[in-house]
Order: sequence, then structure tokens, then C-alpha cells
Amino acid sequence: MNCTESRSRLHAYLDQELDLPGAVAIDQHLAACPECKALFAAQAALRSGIRRHAEYHAAPADLADRIRSKIGASPADVPARRGWRWPQVGQWLPVGAAAAAAAVISWTAAIQYASVAEDQSVAEQVIAGHARSVLTSHLIEVASSDQHTVKPWLSSKLDFSPPVPDLAGAGFPLAGGRLDYLDNRPVAALVYRYRQHVINLFVWPDAKSGRVPPEALAKHGYNVQRWSDAGLTFWAISDVNAAELKTFSEAYASAR
Repeated sequence: MNCTESRSRLHAYLDQELDLPGAVAIDQHLAACPECKALFAAQAALRSGIRRHAEYHAAPADLADRIRSKIGASPADVPARRGWRWPQVGQWLPVGAAAAAAAVISWTAAIQYASVAEDQSVAEQVIAGHARSVLTSHLIEVASSDQHTVKPWLSSKLDFSPPVPDLAGAGFPLAGGRLDYLDNRPVAALVYRYRQHVINLFVWPDAKSGRVPPEALAKHGYNVQRWSDAGLTFWAISDVNAAELKTFSEAYASAR
């Protein structure tokens, strides 16, 4: 892949829209081309800055309930006839209220669906990031089993400080770490070993999530554990079995 091809696909690469072969090709080109790597870093930093500093307006949590209370209609307001007829002038209000109520319900369902779709999108990005790191030479940028080496290296390159416990006593020795890019921002990728297997643990801030207990999923031959705590989101992924990955996640949470 040459520079022209790489730069034409850079936005798709940033948005995690490329398939695995396309993403791997970009990875390999960026590793060998300082100019394209610098361009990628600049665009990633711009996106991260916008994400951190752009003004965000969230709807109040009780908005749907307040709308329902304003437009609620009693059963007596609903015409008894089953067949449709154009309402009289005085009957337009309950009909409009019913339509508005249906819109609120659809809006609430759309928000819930969007949340699920967002989680699925992040899961796909986590899987692709793990696969790329294992298939290419981009698994580890700072190779060390010493948490006091890995943590400062990551903290100096990110806008947060990820917890980096050494889990060798639990059977999951720390191998190192690297920077990655998920959910439209740079993230920490901690690399642990379990026998001959690699476990990637992606960590990034997410103040909106609150505390989320561990959730397990399996996709494309990988097991994933996802949880949130203390303003950080954690996604662990590996080809180890689900029970072993759960043990790793519990060991990491306990060490924190």
C-alpha cells in the first residue's frame, strides 16, 4: 500500500470501518512510513480533543416521564368505535396525545437500541484491535513485566493513568503495553500472558457509564469481558476459554 492509498483510507481506519485485511494493511504502512504515521497521529489527536472538549447536551433523565404526564389521556377520552373515522374538532386532542405518546415510546426505544448498537460497535472494534495486534508486530510498544515501567510510559502518552497491576501471582504475568485507538479515542492496551495465550485489556475513561458489573460475550472465536468502574471502561479479550478470562478479570479487579 502506498501513501496515496493509505491517506485515502485514513478516515475509515480511524472510524474502525475497514475490514481486518484493510486495517492490517494500514497498520503495516503506518509502521514503515513516518509521514503517514504523523498524519494519523494528528488526526487522532484532533478527534480526541473534540471528544474531550466539545460541548455535549444530554436530555434530562426524567424527560420522557414528564412528556407522558403532560400528554396522558384517560380511557374515557378514547372513541369507543373500532373503525376509523375522522375525529370531531374536540376529539383532536386525545388523538394527538396518543400519537405523541407513541412517538415518546418510539424515541425511548430508539435510545435504548442506539445504546445496544454502540456497545456492539465497540465490541467489534475491540475484536479487530486484538486480532490486528496478534497478527502484526504491533502487540507491544513497551515490553516489560514491571508495572512501574509500563504505567508511566502509558500515562505520558494519554490523558489518563490506567491501572497496571502485575498479575503474575494469579497466573497472568504482565508482558507490556501499547497505545491503541478505540471508540474514537486513544486508549491503553495492557498485554498479559496466560500460558501460550495473549490477553489484551483495553482501558479508557468513560464517565458516563458509572459502575457496570462484568458482562461476558463470545464472538468470532474470542471471549470478551467488559466492565466499568471508577470512571474507566475495561474490555478484556483473548482466545482463552470464558472461565479463564473471567478469572483474569476478577484478578485484575481485585488487584486494583
